[in-house]
Amino acid sequence: MSDTHNRNTSAEPTEVQPSVPAAAEKTTLNNSAGSDTGQTSQAPPLRLGRAITFGAAAVALTAVLVTQAEMVLSSVRIGYLQLPPVALGLLLLMLALRQFTRRFTGRINITNSEMLVVYVMMLVGAMVSSHGIAEKLVPLLVIPNYFADKGNNWSDLFGSHTPRSLVPYNPTGGLQQPVSAYYYEKLPRGMSLPWHAWVMPLLTWGVLIILVLSAFVCLASLLRRSWVDEEKLSFPLARIPVELVTSDGALFSNRTFRLGALLPIVIYAVNGIHQNFPSVPQIPLTFLLNDYLSSPPWNQVYYTPLLISFAAIGFFYLLPQDILCSIWVFFVLSRFEQVGAVSMNIDPAIAASSLKYQAIGAYLVLIVTLFSSSKHYWRNVWRSVIGRDSSAQGDELLPTRAAAIGLAVCIVLSSVWLRMMGMSLWLALFELIVCLFVVGIVMARSTAEAGLLMTETTFRPIDIISLVSPAHALGAANLTMLSFFDSMFLRDQRGLLLTGFLDGMRVMDAAQAPRKKLLPAFAVAIIVALVMAVGLNIVLPYHIGALNMDKWMEQGSSRWVFADDAALMSHSAGASPGWATTGSVLAGIGITAALAALRSICYWWPLHPLGYVLVGSWSTTQFWFPCLLAWIFKSLSVRYGGAQAIGKATPFFLGMVAGEFGMAVVFVLLNMLLHIQAPPFPWS
Repeated sequence: MSDTHNRNTSAEPTEVQPSVPAAAEKTTLNNSAGSDTGQTSQAPPLRLGRAITFGAAAVALTAVLVTQAEMVLSSVRIGYLQLPPVALGLLLLMLALRQFTRRFTGRINITNSEMLVVYVMMLVGAMVSSHGIAEKLVPLLVIPNYFADKGNNWSDLFGSHTPRSLVPYNPTGGLQQPVSAYYYEKLPRGMSLPWHAWVMPLLTWGVLIILVLSAFVCLASLLRRSWVDEEKLSFPLARIPVELVTSDGALFSNRTFRLGALLPIVIYAVNGIHQNFPSVPQIPLTFLLNDYLSSPPWNQVYYTPLLISFAAIGFFYLLPQDILCSIWVFFVLSRFEQVGAVSMNIDPAIAASSLKYQAIGAYLVLIVTLFSSSKHYWRNVWRSVIGRDSSAQGDELLPTRAAAIGLAVCIVLSSVWLRMMGMSLWLALFELIVCLFVVGIVMARSTAEAGLLMTETTFRPIDIISLVSPAHALGAANLTMLSFFDSMFLRDQRGLLLTGFLDGMRVMDAAQAPRKKLLPAFAVAIIVALVMAVGLNIVLPYHIGALNMDKWMEQGSSRWVFADDAALMSHSAGASPGWATTGSVLAGIGITAALAALRSICYWWPLHPLGYVLVGSWSTTQFWFPCLLAWIFKSLSVRYGGAQAIGKATPFFLGMVAGEFGMAVVFVLLNMLLHIQAPPFPWS
């Protein structure tokens, strides 16, 4: 599939670089792609220890800003996108400081390579601090106790099957115990924070988290050679930070770039003033199509926002037209599908769930297609594992054999961990395989090839199991552990670390340094972010009350999973699948296979399978309209100006990304320092 993608888009002027002067130290993502040497005589040597030291400080600041913005302020989510606004915003601040010191001292205190390493660490740190780890982990450990009551019967359903070492409360000790109650309602004055109750659960979960993140690192190392060197995927999310750093300040002096940045800066400045002084008019950026659809059957259309995000439009402008077209076309078709189902008197709930089961079939076909198209590569990986391929492997994050064996070891040890906590071994293996090799790879592909800013799946492994057996047959112990594991790793995929590791390696290509040097950078970023973010996510609720913090992460996300699984335990949900469910899966299989075949046979076919695979996800729901706008701008540029027009317009759209993400970070800083309220951002 990727080969045809490259063939179809190679003639399109998508990868034209901005019209900025070349710099002495400049190294672009394109001219470093596939390089196994990692060094040039022109680039200054990478001082890794210095870069990691700077990076550790930047990660600590990142964790503070993400927690303040997403959990306290709650209106600006700067860490959960796969291109985190906080990482890009802080990178812009660092570049501005470097330009300032260079102008007055004539020296560069930090090189481009070091700057890119710091950015990669902030990228990983932002994801760990946000929905990737910290913001899901801490509330997950107290939600089952605080929100248990006599009505939902969670205490009886989950309590006896929850290991004591997993949670800070006594699972069989009653409802709303002090460690949970004070977390949500804040500590009484003079009472100290109950750290002793949190130590064991955090250490226990820390083992599983490190194993899963290590599996992601190993998988990313294996995927990199296939996706970068062989399939030549563009990794769009890595392009913008590389362009900003390697332009060596020339991009900031580009008038078109500054004009693009000025547009969101002015609009968010006005909206920020409105937020603090309501008499000043607001410039609306979010609309709801449903408000204009009041007549049946159109009033049954699922939530359809029209978001005007300058950053999303600017970023999507850099993507191929077929990707953009596929995302918005399939999204619109899904809404017509829902209207058609309602018109035929099909239950709206069944119509809505159809997309979930179509996605299961689509994911499976896509995974088979991806692995079959690169089977020679995976055959060589296997030969390397068994010692029959000793050829040089170039510069990789991990040697192929070490990555493959490490991935297997992490899966086995994670399965053992889950088994010790009460989950059946076969179910543990199934959960991990779906998490890593189905959901993880498809989500990573959606960023590496389609450039989606947000990763979010539409189903959980239990939905696959329910196709062949009633889910309640799994038993209470399994369903209890599924609630914990799925809440942590398989629900709300935003901030997926696998994509961060892949993009980090892609950025490292432009840093002109060996990829293996990223291992200590990744490790330090993860440790610093975990310590800072997890600590803050425990301290802040006990001081201000989690009920006064972000409602989705503190109350909604994990609570939803426990409610679903409690319904399964009580046999009030989870019946055997009907014809509609089976038909949806088969439709997903057939449509995805047909789209992949058409792209292989017809070079002119405009629709990409990823657009259909991701159609039911929250990511597509949020970003379909910016994709449509970007597709219109891109199509007009190609039609009336060709490659030259795109080259001239690209700095403008890069400026829109920098302006919107930069303003998000500025408002978070203003909120922390001066208590100025931030305006809402569309992607939040």
